[in-house]
Amino acid sequence: LSLCSKLCYAIGGAPNQVAGSAASFFLQIYLLDIAHITPFHASLVLFIGKASGAVTDPVAGFFISKSRWTKIGRLMPWVLACTPFTIVSYFFMWYPPPFVSGRVAWYLTFHCLFQALTTLFQVPYSALTMFLSTDQKDRDSATAYRMTMEVLGTLIGAALQGQIVASAHVSPHCAVNPSANTTDSWHDTANIPDPSDPLSHQVIYMIAAGVIAGVYLLGIVVLFLGVKERDDPYALNSDRAIPFCKGLALTMKHGPYVKLTASFLLISTAVQLEQGNFVLFCTHAAGLRNHFQYLVVTILVSAAVSVPFWQKFLQRFGKKRAACGISWMIPFAVMLVTIPNLILAYFVAFISGLSIAASLLLPWSMLPDVVDNFRLQNPHGKGHETIFYSSYVFFTKMSAGIGLGISAAGLEFTGYKPGICRQSDDVILTLKLLIGAVPAILILLGLFILLFYPITEESRKATKLALEELR
Repeated sequence: LSLCSKLCYAIGGAPNQVAGSAASFFLQIYLLDIAHITPFHASLVLFIGKASGAVTDPVAGFFISKSRWTKIGRLMPWVLACTPFTIVSYFFMWYPPPFVSGRVAWYLTFHCLFQALTTLFQVPYSALTMFLSTDQKDRDSATAYRMTMEVLGTLIGAALQGQIVASAHVSPHCAVNPSANTTDSWHDTANIPDPSDPLSHQVIYMIAAGVIAGVYLLGIVVLFLGVKERDDPYALNSDRAIPFCKGLALTMKHGPYVKLTASFLLISTAVQLEQGNFVLFCTHAAGLRNHFQYLVVTILVSAAVSVPFWQKFLQRFGKKRAACGISWMIPFAVMLVTIPNLILAYFVAFISGLSIAASLLLPWSMLPDVVDNFRLQNPHGKGHETIFYSSYVFFTKMSAGIGLGISAAGLEFTGYKPGICRQSDDVILTLKLLIGAVPAILILLGLFILLFYPITEESRKATKLALEELR
């Protein structure tokens, strides 16, 4: 693969991460403090939205596996077709409706549409890795480029969103006199933005949504012009496509895939909990409401610059050993929860970025190895790549949706009140658990499962030689 092809492929996936990052970090606090819907309704929006995206994954895999080869490939038409609708749904997800009574239904509808459409983009885009090259090193290198650009996209999304909307969450009277607005005065509507005001907080969020939606167009043009999709290099004329239901049953019985998915299902849920609650934690539990946007940027800059390091690490020491880096965030996150210090917060943000980079790179680098292993055991079938990728995304999205839904419901149960300067002690304790203890437990469980992942560097090389002989 040429450097240009790798870069164009990587840039094509960045817009999805730009939008996803903005939603991960800011959608929950937007729904609570700007849209002023209850934490229970916010939990429904977050969970059902993620669930709709998860349900779309196997559906997308089914229809993509049935699609025929065209002049621009089999996967590329899906990527191109869903992008305009994704842009529209993303913008309206941040657009305040002119009515109040159906506001929850509005946000739920467009969040579900956005999650479903990003799935229709992500499944064929991620499966495209298998059709760029037959060489494992080329695919690993393309994956590293992709992860670097996706982390940069995550950084750009969080930075753009954070810088544009920061003024909507900085309250001068909270900084000067924290006791002026306590839980006893949460009904005070002075902090609720006026939708008719052109400088209202809601309009600020709409501007941010418009800017990020425009990034999609650039990414999709670069992907289409710079990447050429190749047909299945291992398929013989006599090979038949594996039926989707049969292929799904086979993947669920494939040991390496089950272990990999179960491990990163837990790890990705932990990362989603960190992302979804970090801004709330900084605002309400750590006294860092004036620094949260810079802390988010620190996390993502650290993640972006460390992806090449992790790529070199896994090439030299193996992919399973590189997974140890995911656990680095645990002790530092616990320290931040127990000692909410500004300098410590930036150090924790830097270490968390290193761990997040490892958690993003490893599953997408290991999944092609699982697909190759499956292909070796089922040599006369084809079309199974999208089944692997769609079902993997399904499980990770569903687990993340359940985690975010439970966390928002926990805030409702402990009495979260929007628009106040200081939350109750129960809410603060809940945020500390969601940032510290819960992710730590999930990461440790995920790494324990990964110990039993059977594909080693030696078996990878053997699989490569066998597939070359087959080809």
